[in-house]
Amino acid sequence: MPELPGSRSDYLSDLNPEQRAAVVHEGSPLLILAGAGSGKTRVITTKIAYLVRERGVDPESILAVTFTNKAAREMAERARRIEPRAERAVLRTFHSFGAWFLRRNGHLAGLDSNFVIYDDDDSTTLLGTLMEETTRAEAARTAHRIARAKDYFMTPDDPSLAIIDHRPEFRAIYAAYEEKLGRIGNVDFGDLIKKPVELLRNHPEVRDRFRQRFHVVLVDEYQDSNVAQFELLKELCGPETYLCVVGDDDQSIYRFRGAEVRNILDFPDRFPGTEIIRLEKNYRSTEPILAVASSVVDRNLDRLGKTLVSTRGSGKKPTLAFLDDQDAEASFCAELVERSVAGKGGEPKGGAPAKAAYSDWAILYRTNAQSLGFETEFLRRRIPYKVVGSLKFYEREEVKDALALLSFSINPRDEVAFRRVVNKPTRGVGAATLERIVDASAPGGDLAAASRSLAPSLSAKARAGIGAFLKTVEEGSGFLDGGQARTPGGKKAGGLAAGEGLSPFVVHLVVESSLADYHRAQDEIAGTQRIANLQELANAASLYPASREGLAEFLEHIELDRAMESADASDDAVTLITLHNTKGLEFRRVVMTGLEQGVFPRDDKKDEELEEERRLFYVGSTRAMDELYLTTCAARRLYGRTQASVPSLFLDEIADDAIRVVGRKPPSYLSDHDGYASPPAHGSAATGSASPRGGAASADGLWRVGGRLFHDDYGYGSIRSVREGTEGPVVVALFETGREVRFLPRFQSSAFMRVGSDA
Repeated sequence: MPELPGSRSDYLSDLNPEQRAAVVHEGSPLLILAGAGSGKTRVITTKIAYLVRERGVDPESILAVTFTNKAAREMAERARRIEPRAERAVLRTFHSFGAWFLRRNGHLAGLDSNFVIYDDDDSTTLLGTLMEETTRAEAARTAHRIARAKDYFMTPDDPSLAIIDHRPEFRAIYAAYEEKLGRIGNVDFGDLIKKPVELLRNHPEVRDRFRQRFHVVLVDEYQDSNVAQFELLKELCGPETYLCVVGDDDQSIYRFRGAEVRNILDFPDRFPGTEIIRLEKNYRSTEPILAVASSVVDRNLDRLGKTLVSTRGSGKKPTLAFLDDQDAEASFCAELVERSVAGKGGEPKGGAPAKAAYSDWAILYRTNAQSLGFETEFLRRRIPYKVVGSLKFYEREEVKDALALLSFSINPRDEVAFRRVVNKPTRGVGAATLERIVDASAPGGDLAAASRSLAPSLSAKARAGIGAFLKTVEEGSGFLDGGQARTPGGKKAGGLAAGEGLSPFVVHLVVESSLADYHRAQDEIAGTQRIANLQELANAASLYPASREGLAEFLEHIELDRAMESADASDDAVTLITLHNTKGLEFRRVVMTGLEQGVFPRDDKKDEELEEERRLFYVGSTRAMDELYLTTCAARRLYGRTQASVPSLFLDEIADDAIRVVGRKPPSYLSDHDGYASPPAHGSAATGSASPRGGAASADGLWRVGGRLFHDDYGYGSIRSVREGTEGPVVVALFETGREVRFLPRFQSSAFMRVGSDA
């Protein structure tokens, strides 16, 4: 339809050319590749209003889906402000759309419209009735894997199901679960996507009706979609459907939740004739911050490519701080905050930004467990802070459980601690038995002695459970009196490793009490990093002597910290947050911490997973509006002992002139990046595909620029360049000794060990 002169209202004149082109686009499928801070929400909501107001599209024929109820509400409200009729458009999350669809059409699959949606706990309970000889933790793990199978649109007879769970019995359990769920007449969350796809495929009349109903389909945050959601989109869109998706391949960071980055990378191939419009004007960050973010993510091979340009112009160059250890890191961050709030300048040795509020600052880290050091230092300095996306360290369930064990081991009269852990995990000690023990402990209050005296009158299960619990505590107490904990120092047990000081004692208690196994099961289901938090508690304990006095001092230190947490509550506070939780947020000043190999990125990240870690770096750094700081430590407490660290390979990928360095630069940090290949170009406008970089990696993918090496004679090093020769790849590496070595992996791979590899 030709555009009418003067039909455009002021709401379009505020858009930049690329945003406006995306709003008025029609006809072919459209991929809006929206960089960080480029105003994507504004574009998609304006497009909904534009279609209704200017193009005469019936709002009820518009379907817009996103991933959170908050985002859906925001889209609806912003579109309504421009055009009131836009509120009649169908704006939902993927799952709420699936439920809406099934309430109206589920009868075709034998589903009553009053079905109940089972959550994770309900699914676990249902599986428990099918897996009678297993624990609830194992049933919960199986429920999680079934949910993941549905994310990937896999049925019980799918040949690829072994990717999710290789156990031969998993296929049968999944089939039995589906059969029983269907017999009950309810659905789980995975069914809210999977069943609509199956209905649309099995009933062409329903599929045609929905394609006639929805002439326009819009998808926000498309990089976060999973395989099943792509299949749903494919069924809803016919030849006449106008399809528009908005997303950023460089911000796809939720693979652990089932997100599939290939959905956005392959969109032009899956929907022929796709036009790509790149939103590259960034309204959030200064140009130097974007330069650092782009220099790392540009190293990825699997990306459509774009170049962010700041509308705010130049600003302060990001700072990279080389620090001695995590204590120095926490102190550095605290000094940054204190000096800026006092109006005394930037980092401890220079800079002079304007006076800041505490809330201007965000401290970013890779795992929740890293918050402890910052919490401790901020409490000591009376710097108000809040932990976003998780509880403060000492409020986390697994940490409170471990502290209860520690408290009871030093004080067998601690009734609160005893009640918390004596039946966790389940040991057959019911509420009535627990009350009998507490009553029997009066007047002396020794709960351990009361438990032993009552043991003959308890059930066999309760007697065995309490006996095992008390034995664990007694063995740990013996260690404090000069004995040996069952878990030897430095050896991993139950996913934890004991080190120095009190660390072996802590590891012994949480492993032998089965708390580690209990919380590891929760980790696998929810990805909550509980084991990492328990390890961090053991790390903190390594600073105290292995004695009763040392344990008392450790617990006293923790209690003082917890008391200060309550006293220092404030709305104006520094934000402590994991990198994954920063998505969609922005802060004036950001410190991205822990940039060491094994921490960020983790050593087990390779190929596609390493590329996602680079995207995580990009997401974190583009949260910064005015100032960005990166920190890396020469040593860090890991597994209960202090270990030397190697700077993150991401730091070697940042150009020298893009960043200002403070602190003592280690030899392993390259000062000359000439060995790096240039980042890929955008590729053609039609497909947006990028050309592979020459020299970035060997053909077999084992040797990559920026990769870490170890050699018995030369120590640690970094790969500077890779090229293919007649005898295979030729690798040039620079070692900490300053020596540059050229070698052929085909003949010497056993001498040059890749750090974090299986070699």
